[in-house]
Amino acid sequence: MTLPERRRRPDTLLVMDAGWLGTLFGEAELARLGELATLGEPLAAHELSSPAARRRLATAEVLLTSWGCPRLDTEVLAAAPRLRAVLHAAGTVRPHVTDAVFDRGILVTTAAAANAEPVAQYTLAAVLWAFKKVPFLAAEARRFRTDWSYRDTHGELSGRDRTVVLVGFSRVGRRVTELLVRLDVARVLVVDPVAEPAAIRAAGAEPATLADALPRADVLSLHAPALPETRHLIGAAELAALPPESVLINTARGALVDTAALEHACAAGALHAILDVTEPEPLPDASPLYDLPNVVLTPHIAGSLGSETRRMTAAALDELERYAAGSPPLDPVTRESLAVQA
Repeated sequence: MTLPERRRRPDTLLVMDAGWLGTLFGEAELARLGELATLGEPLAAHELSSPAARRRLATAEVLLTSWGCPRLDTEVLAAAPRLRAVLHAAGTVRPHVTDAVFDRGILVTTAAAANAEPVAQYTLAAVLWAFKKVPFLAAEARRFRTDWSYRDTHGELSGRDRTVVLVGFSRVGRRVTELLVRLDVARVLVVDPVAEPAAIRAAGAEPATLADALPRADVLSLHAPALPETRHLIGAAELAALPPESVLINTARGALVDTAALEHACAAGALHAILDVTEPEPLPDASPLYDLPNVVLTPHIAGSLGSETRRMTAAALDELERYAAGSPPLDPVTRESLAVQA
């Protein structure tokens, strides 16, 4: 999008952890920001209580936020009388957006859709490898070496006529559905009590309840938000309902799974797990999940990292451009939507 010369440039302050600033904003992103907004000194803040930060808050119309933004509570908002928009260059806004923001009628947007893409790609790779138990067989190759008998100890190693159960028709869940349907490699069941069944069917998947879906799952992949009602959604009973040799993938939130129950199930040997998130995070040194050959742990890498984060920067700058032009936001967050989102 090209900025017309007469379009207004709202006073904008970047608010995020200092370590993320250089990752999210390269020369091109800073140049575009300068075209879209009026900037001051400091350009960015990682806290909002110092005199310098308060001087910028006093004039800021837009906060462009990301990881590490402090909570925007009543005290902060009192220091920002001109604030009209909080545009987030990351996913969830839960850590910093409070009810006070919505009470003031301040626009809130998220770049969660941009952040969903690398998570969906990680999940797709995990699903495809899970069909043939690739990461688990690769780990065992170091021990068995020339004795290939271990190949026959993980169930059917097939990528055809399998069933993938996705818990959560979130941005990531929708994208994973799209990728799996496009590849035509599996039946996709979606468990989400909030999503419209018609929308799930339109995406090429089948709506299902958790109780009905679990016994059919060759792969169970979690994409639900961390809410009080979803805490330990997958516990001992749910894990026991999964077929032998099934694979649990969690790229969402560690709190969706009862860690003690998962440790027990994986130690018993019938369940495999690919975990990018855990509860707690990281796991304590003594967790048996580190040493189990049927468990793969990655250090929360599925979401945007490195140059991937600039996809979220671009999304936030798109929102800034639309805000300045008086156009509706592409991905707004409301008090109501936040109650059911990550």
